[in-house]
Amino acid sequence: MDWKLILSTFGAIFLAELGDKTQLAAVTLSASTRKPLAVFIRAPASRLVAVSAVGVAVGAGLARSDHRSTLVRDRSARAAFVLIGIAMLMDWM
Repeated sequence: MDWKLILSTFGAIFLAELGDKTQLAAVTLSASTRKPLAVFIRAPASRLVAVSAVGVAVGAGLARSDHRSTLVRDRSARAAFVLIGIAMLMDWM
């Protein structure tokens, strides 16, 4: 097990998610329901685990691809980020 990779991945995701809307919703729900464990299990934890599992599965599949697929993947990712950025600037999302 590569602990350096595990810790750096955890740290990057932790910092990226710190203070997002989901965390603020979890704070509000935990305070209003007074059932923090139920909120933790039902809301952000399970959602993040599911999304991370999909991301890891897609990444593992892409890792098995050849060089041309890697080039297509990189260009597609760049285009997707640009389109998402434009959509956010235009208030489409």
